[in-house]
Amino acid sequence: MASISLQFTPFISPLQHHHRRRNLRLHRPKIPCLLPPNLPRLLAVRSVQRNNEDPSPLPPAKPSGLDDFLSTAASLYPLYVTVGGVVACLKPSTFSWFVERGPTSYSLALGLIMLAMGLTLELKDLVNLFMQRPLSILFGCVAQYTIMPAAGALIGKFFGLSTSLSVGLILLSCCPGGTASNVVTLIAQGDVPLSIVMTVCTTLGAVILTPFLTKLLAGAYIPVDAAKLSLSTLQVVVAPILLGSYLQKAFPQLVKLVIPFAPLVAVLTSSLLACSVFSENVVRFKSSMVNASLASDASPWMVIRSILSGELGTVILSVFCLHFAGFFVGYIAASIGGFRERERRAISIEVGMQNSSLGVVLASSHFSSAMVALPAAMSAVIMNIMGSTLGLCWRYIEPAADEVEATGSVAN
Repeated sequence: MASISLQFTPFISPLQHHHRRRNLRLHRPKIPCLLPPNLPRLLAVRSVQRNNEDPSPLPPAKPSGLDDFLSTAASLYPLYVTVGGVVACLKPSTFSWFVERGPTSYSLALGLIMLAMGLTLELKDLVNLFMQRPLSILFGCVAQYTIMPAAGALIGKFFGLSTSLSVGLILLSCCPGGTASNVVTLIAQGDVPLSIVMTVCTTLGAVILTPFLTKLLAGAYIPVDAAKLSLSTLQVVVAPILLGSYLQKAFPQLVKLVIPFAPLVAVLTSSLLACSVFSENVVRFKSSMVNASLASDASPWMVIRSILSGELGTVILSVFCLHFAGFFVGYIAASIGGFRERERRAISIEVGMQNSSLGVVLASSHFSSAMVALPAAMSAVIMNIMGSTLGLCWRYIEPAADEVEATGSVAN
């Protein structure tokens, strides 16, 4: 049986490079938009089915100075969100031009992010990979839509969140995996091809599963119109992805020029979304700060402690626990399922990292209280800090030696 090697390198020329040697064929599908251009050139990730032959990978292209700059700029996503959050605290009016046009501006922003993702996808290659490894992909998708929604509902009850915040946390937990998980999986020496396909599958499945699970779990708090949620998800997620994939085939030369800028555009747009929602609620939290500072002549540490012990602190702790549960339980579930270490890491990271931008858009469009969108907005900061930290820890823990050449194999 002929060997098959898959090398995933994002933001390269959309022209496919086909090399034939005997019955050997190599495919180079593209990775969703949040992967910086040169990361996979630094760490090639292959999914191999071995037999008597062991073909060598294609030599990676040397990144240009512009690619290096765009890659570095796109990798600073957590920094952009953190700085934007500080600006939102100090001067909320900075984002008023965007907030005042919401939720339409939010929907258009998410549509732009998903369009950038679609421009870098080869649906045919993704289908081929799914056919080769259905078990691990289906396991990861099921874990995504069971572990996180259950954790969201339980954490909301445990911390006694208000109705709006409970619904917001549940909505966040029912969102699909975020594209930033692909970067973190690469850093963590995880199974990047598995992470990519899981992101795409859970994103497409969000049209049905996100509204259904939100109605099932949050319907006890307030009425949830699942049909409208589904339509919005279709409009702002699936349609832009399919449009981007079509443009890639219809205008390959134009897309080739645009693709290098896609990661930076996506992370900046996502940061703008999160910070805008946070700025909507910052006035309420500022009043808590004033009350805490006037209550006594306490030290700055006591003032901060008083603030964090209030509603803002509860939201931060709830979001932290939600993502921790996704990372931890996702890894344990994959271990019990008999998957290899690289696959466990990919599933853990994919389950733990949500598409917080989608949560912001759905919350802003379909719920009257601005507080519903707050957990998703806070998640953009907390999730990326947690994911990046986990990825860096795993980067220095090598998987078992016998897994290095069997990244894509699955325990069928």
